[in-house]
Amino acid sequence: MTPIILSGGSGSRLWPLSRKLYPKQFLALTGEQTLFQQTLQRLSIEGMQPPVLVSNQEHRFIVQEQLEQIGQQAQLLLLEPFGRNTAPAVAMAALQLVAEGRDELMLVLPADHVLDDQQAFRQALALATVAAEKGEMVLFGVPANRPETGYGYILGETDGELPDGVARVSSFVEKPDAKRASEYVESGNYYWNSGMFLFRASRFLEELKQHDVDIYDTCLLALERSQREGEQIAIDPATFACCPDNSIDYAVMEKTDRACVVPLSAGWNDVGSWSSIWEVHDKDAAGNVVSGDVLLEDSRNCLVHGNGKLVSVLGLDDIVVVETKDATMVAHKDRVQDVKKLVGKLDEQGRSETQNHCAVYRPWGSYDSVDMGGRFQVKHITVKPGAQLSLQMHHHRAEHWIVVSGTARVTCDDREFLLTENQSTYIPMTSVHRLSNPGKIPLEIIEVQSGTYLGEDDIERLEDVYGRSDAVAAHG
Repeated sequence: MTPIILSGGSGSRLWPLSRKLYPKQFLALTGEQTLFQQTLQRLSIEGMQPPVLVSNQEHRFIVQEQLEQIGQQAQLLLLEPFGRNTAPAVAMAALQLVAEGRDELMLVLPADHVLDDQQAFRQALALATVAAEKGEMVLFGVPANRPETGYGYILGETDGELPDGVARVSSFVEKPDAKRASEYVESGNYYWNSGMFLFRASRFLEELKQHDVDIYDTCLLALERSQREGEQIAIDPATFACCPDNSIDYAVMEKTDRACVVPLSAGWNDVGSWSSIWEVHDKDAAGNVVSGDVLLEDSRNCLVHGNGKLVSVLGLDDIVVVETKDATMVAHKDRVQDVKKLVGKLDEQGRSETQNHCAVYRPWGSYDSVDMGGRFQVKHITVKPGAQLSLQMHHHRAEHWIVVSGTARVTCDDREFLLTENQSTYIPMTSVHRLSNPGKIPLEIIEVQSGTYLGEDDIERLEDVYGRSDAVAAHG
């Protein structure tokens, strides 16, 4: 069995904590580990192969770093140039497995879900395996125990041809209103659609070819034209752009007559909104969930997330407040599904706050914007031990570097020298330069930029150990 981990989402409903270039699956929202890491950790099961990861090209360094943090490796990293929903993502993984002569069971899991009960997950997986080995297309369904309007529903019916405990899917239902959701719960025959699947690679491809041949043909061609380097496959963008944008549910599961549902009672939560975050956390006596520097007075059932500043809330019920360095979001808990609309409006305005945090992560470390004016910008830069930025130059800005801690190796034109704590240097405009950390502890510097243009795309890379190009508008 090979797990296929889908890690390409943007998590816009969890803005402003989740951003397009650092989405929710890479955040530690429900514990010390990120949702992505938790998903990988629950796959420590006998017979389970290392995972195939499907991720956005922009996230590849985050994926690699988070794998290293938990001591795991992927057997393959499929890099999408842009998202095309879950059906093409799974198709690319299935086609690659079959091309390698490995017609294995594929356990498809989103990277951003929570499961509290590992034993219940394993029991459901064992039952699903019996069905999948008989050629069934298995969907894990969460028994609907409350009238939730934010999930899709599945109606399951008994089928004597299926193993005990497995139901045939008779219909899929879109997100219902409150009245219909209550009726579904009362009937006891409905499940929430978890977005988790199990089927054999060849079975999925057969069904896809029958029900959505455009996705099948386009993905087959895209894989043929893709570039492989080691355990990474960069999907050909020109071909992939022609692929229909569709989910597994719409493309296959709602059309096949082999869809079945295995009940999953394992404390599942898709962590799809701020109300979901509130649900999975421990609460105080008034039902509040808080993190950071927060003061509450006469407030109930609120979620308040602080990220540096003091956040005080007085006399409010059922409110969500999320504060980050560059944005604050306040919403009623009943309206948090609409945060995605806010993000859409910000995108229309070209606002950078939907793309990235002030703290931006790179393969060599990170940088954090401290202050900015008309002709200057101040950044806090952290370089990992042994890491280095690209050899580069800027056409419109000069830079001053001050070492806060650690040791810096500086290349500036034909000079190379070391700087230690409290020492500084000046990088003139158009000078060819590089910053690296030869030490064993993180290097921290303060960078002051000055010039007529301070955008991140004012960079000409001359040499880069991470294989990035000038087209990637990224510091260092």
